[in-house]
Amino acid sequence: RVVSIPLFHVDAFTEAAFGGNPAAVCLLDRPATAEWMQSVAREMNLSETAFLVPGAERFDLRWFTPAVEVDLCGHATLASAHILWETGTVEEGTPIEFSTRSGVLAAERDGDWIELDFPVDPPEETTAPEGLADALGATPSWFGKSVNYHFAEVESEEVLRSLAPDFRALARRIPVGICVTARPAAEPYEFVSRFFAPNAGIDEDPVTGSAHCLLAAYWGERLGKDEMLAYQTSPRGGVVRVRRRGDRVGLGGRAVTIARGALAV
Repeated sequence: RVVSIPLFHVDAFTEAAFGGNPAAVCLLDRPATAEWMQSVAREMNLSETAFLVPGAERFDLRWFTPAVEVDLCGHATLASAHILWETGTVEEGTPIEFSTRSGVLAAERDGDWIELDFPVDPPEETTAPEGLADALGATPSWFGKSVNYHFAEVESEEVLRSLAPDFRALARRIPVGICVTARPAAEPYEFVSRFFAPNAGIDEDPVTGSAHCLLAAYWGERLGKDEMLAYQTSPRGGVVRVRRRGDRVGLGGRAVTIARGALAV
């Protein structure tokens, strides 16, 4: 028996097609096994595939890279909210809540932007692993670790953009992922970043919403700002608006649907 399962391809944290971070969004009518979801994510071969199951009060949401299930993902959550409104699954303008491995997350419309409500994830300074500078391709001016990721600041946007990590060496030193950041060369952004996660099957993630939970805390403290505009300088690039609110952070972005279809499995 062939079952048709709605599937969408969305570019998140961008206002134009083929920018930002691509995600697949799969709308399920009942829970699926982790093994099946991992197989679908591997087949999609995007940085994340999101799986949504409607519940009594909110949607259950899980995220998979081609290699692993992750605890928190910003761009695939943004893509999920975008699809729920666009398809009429949720009435346009109605806030959405998700039950996830990182607790309850929410999404609201803000004009043509979507704002996600995520937990803040401040990094604490620590000693960089031996050999990290060689693996990364630059010596961090500050190095730390948060609950989710490792974190490094480098001296300039020029250095950040020129990074060409040795991903095998980086994978041996960083178990999950590392966010690397710098002050921008010019306005309108308050900070810029890149994100590498070879152990999760993503050498470089195009735009990493969850990393901005760290970035909002780090740059907010240094710049004395609660609201900032950021740019992730991957080859695809993407804009993220951050709003720090105590132990939560609003992550704002836009999204574009690239393809609509179905899984015939």
